[in-house]
Amino acid sequence: MLLQIALRKKASALTALLTAAAIALTPFSAAHAQAKGPPVLRDTETEQLLREYTRPILRVAGLEKQNIQMVIINDGSFNAFVADGRRIFVNWGAVLQSETPNQIIGVLAHETGHLAGGHLSKMREQLATAQTQMIIAMLLGAGALVGSTRSGSAGNNGLANAGAAAIAGPQEMIRRTLLSYQRQQEENADRAGVKFLTSTGQSPKGMYETFKRFTGESLFASRGADPYLQSHPMPAERVAALQEFASTSPYWDKKDDPALQLRHDMVRAKISAFMERPETVYRRYPQTNDSLPARYARAISTYLHGDLRSALAQIDALIQVQPNNPYFYEVRGQALLESGKPAEAIAPLRKAAQLSNNAPLIEMLLGQALVGTDNKAYTDDAIRILRAAVAREPEAPLGYTQLAMAYGRKGDYAEADLASAQAAYLRGDNKTARELATRAKTRFAIGTPGWVKADDIVAAKPPRN
Repeated sequence: MLLQIALRKKASALTALLTAAAIALTPFSAAHAQAKGPPVLRDTETEQLLREYTRPILRVAGLEKQNIQMVIINDGSFNAFVADGRRIFVNWGAVLQSETPNQIIGVLAHETGHLAGGHLSKMREQLATAQTQMIIAMLLGAGALVGSTRSGSAGNNGLANAGAAAIAGPQEMIRRTLLSYQRQQEENADRAGVKFLTSTGQSPKGMYETFKRFTGESLFASRGADPYLQSHPMPAERVAALQEFASTSPYWDKKDDPALQLRHDMVRAKISAFMERPETVYRRYPQTNDSLPARYARAISTYLHGDLRSALAQIDALIQVQPNNPYFYEVRGQALLESGKPAEAIAPLRKAAQLSNNAPLIEMLLGQALVGTDNKAYTDDAIRILRAAVAREPEAPLGYTQLAMAYGRKGDYAEADLASAQAAYLRGDNKTARELATRAKTRFAIGTPGWVKADDIVAAKPPRN
């Protein structure tokens, strides 16, 4: 029994160590491995800007054809990471806290360095090797513990201590090896990021400025620190090396284009308005600030907190300044839609869709407005728009939910059930998805496209945690 308890305790220590290594040593947190994934935010304007930031970097990194996606996480702390070789995750807090485009672009270039270097798969190999080494050390140490328990002699405490040391010693050695390997990966990603920025004619100063900030934060306790600091340790030596290397770039002192800076500031204002408390928004953007981003933030905050008439007046004033900005029309339509005025939301959302080259998320809002009017004359138009939207954006539950309502209004219950099943599946509600898909199969002719899609949902296995 003593041996079993000892092994259980050591196994727990092993598991804890390897789990901590997996969290601390990779750009991926275990919390994001849940079946439903991290809480994601969707916004056409922000996603488009981030795509434009990463596109030239991915091209020079040789990843242009890999369809790398930008995903915005609903978290106000500064963090960015790669998880699976297909996506770069960015907290909205990272965008908000980056005062210039170059600062967030530098972070994205660093994360691209992890992707281009295949660091995720290499780290998994290192962790697997470490796990094997830990198990061997644990078993060797357990053997010494067995010897001490069998003899029953107090004089064999030294043997028991040797067994414990046989377990604890390799743990520390392996931990240091993994930390050293991680530091090397981070330095390699730094150098790759600078290389990518230089190849695209951009300054690496923003990357240095951001990492220097985290070096200062590392002087304090880690509790409450941004996760970027914990998953991307910033020793002063690393940042000094980055400065020395990056400052040789011929573009070190190059400034961001003023038009790009304005777009960046507009996105930051939008994020602040939607995600922060109104008093925080007004501290960031007081009435004395007459800039376009400040007016944008105040207009959004005004509609979100119940003053629709004032908000519409502010948005209309913004449209007068930039009449071809699709996102001003989007916000106007969204404000009307969320205030229970779907019919009035249709016109600005149509304009937003037109100016944004039919951005699917905006088309989904337009479809929602058309469905929300309860006017059957809009049903076919809503179905056409929503089908086009989900074809281009197949992982957004909103589009399928609205499509189900439109089909239901038309009396096409087979398609309504299928769309509802697709929406439930994307929300992670697999039980409801299977039930709806099973019912949809009974409404479609066997072998038709709708029947096949429904059958796929019925047969789909939910991802394991």
